[in-house]
Amino acid sequence: MTKADLIEEVSTLAEVTRKDGEVIVETIFDSIVKSLRAGDKIEIRGFGSFRTRQRKPRIGRNPKTGARVEVPAKKIPFFKPSKELKDLVNEGKEATATS
Repeated sequence: MTKADLIEEVSTLAEVTRKDGEVIVETIFDSIVKSLRAGDKIEIRGFGSFRTRQRKPRIGRNPKTGARVEVPAKKIPFFKPSKELKDLVNEGKEATATS
């Protein structure tokens, strides 16, 4: 599913215009990004949680030249799905796996 597909789905289900659906999706994404930048953890019950993880600085290699490159420390976004989401995604898989 692409962002455009998500906007279309939201506008259809909420019975709003495509433009309003786009505003809704953009607002949600912007809120998540703003919270992660501030160092907050976002928890959506039944879906999962977003947070950032700190990566330490390290020495990497340029794959093209093989030269050593210093990679600075940085924060990366991390998503952890909830147990309910995992169960919903895997629902029905056990039945076909045992057959």
